[in-house]
Amino acid sequence: MRRRFRALTAALLALPLTLTVAPSAHAADPTTMTSGFYVDPNSSAKQWVAANPADGRTPAINASLANTPMARWFGAWSGTIGTATGAYAGAADNADKLPVLVAYNIYNRDYCGGHSAGGAASPSAYATWIAQFAGGIANRPAVVLLEPDAIADYGCMNQTQIREREGMITGALAEFNRQAPNTWVYLDAGNPGWVSASAMAQRLHEAGLRQAHGFSLNISNYFTTAQNTAYGNSVNSELSARYGYTKPFVVDTSRNGNGANGEWCNAAGRRIGTPTRLGGGAEMLLWIKAPGESDGNCGVGAGSSAGQFLPEVAYKMIYGY
Repeated sequence: MRRRFRALTAALLALPLTLTVAPSAHAADPTTMTSGFYVDPNSSAKQWVAANPADGRTPAINASLANTPMARWFGAWSGTIGTATGAYAGAADNADKLPVLVAYNIYNRDYCGGHSAGGAASPSAYATWIAQFAGGIANRPAVVLLEPDAIADYGCMNQTQIREREGMITGALAEFNRQAPNTWVYLDAGNPGWVSASAMAQRLHEAGLRQAHGFSLNISNYFTTAQNTAYGNSVNSELSARYGYTKPFVVDTSRNGNGANGEWCNAAGRRIGTPTRLGGGAEMLLWIKAPGESDGNCGVGAGSSAGQFLPEVAYKMIYGY
């Protein structure tokens, strides 16, 4: 990354002094500032492999999961958030790799679903937290998935609560644009089985999508890449027709190798999907929900808590059974 900055600096110094460069409304392309995606050295799979070298499942989990680039999730458990995001983005920057971060701390998080309930104590507390999140990344290249489920999870909320949530998201996008100029932020848009494309386009627009780089699909779900691509294109058709713009989108492929079976919470028989890459039907295919991490006390993860690594679930997901 730094070699590119040196070349850019030299080129800018050669320009006439009267020339001014207008600031971009959105980030530079972080994929061209780095050489591939960052592998989280402290992912749940990495930690489990290190702690269980003699387990018969270790070779498969190490080969198929632990060394695949995937997102790091940040929330109340992350400690001082600016320090946490700064350390993570900094480590990736030092390796010349692109980190993928998930901001997951909105006030009244998972309000209607419940398994991942929590988040910031108030809208103002969230505003402070997300500003520090963005400030920690600063000018380093990064990808951020902003608040999974937040605008798909409106089913039990009243209009006052919805408007409050929209304000938090719009404020978050403004902070990233102000403080993290080399970060692409994708506002989460749920999955193809949740909200109609028409309704989702309206929700995205009203939450400030125009300020974001794009939107994300299928986080922690199982729909195929083809289904998500069709849905994303439908959302964009609605955005174009109603608001005059479209946006790129990314798809979480971490657990969609066998598609969905109608369940969303630790569904049995699912399989890992295409590893993190650019392109593939969307702008990027990303492992966002770590395979093997529980969705909550449900399905094949009965008795577990959300985020807990379940090695047997992870192992079976490698082979699709």
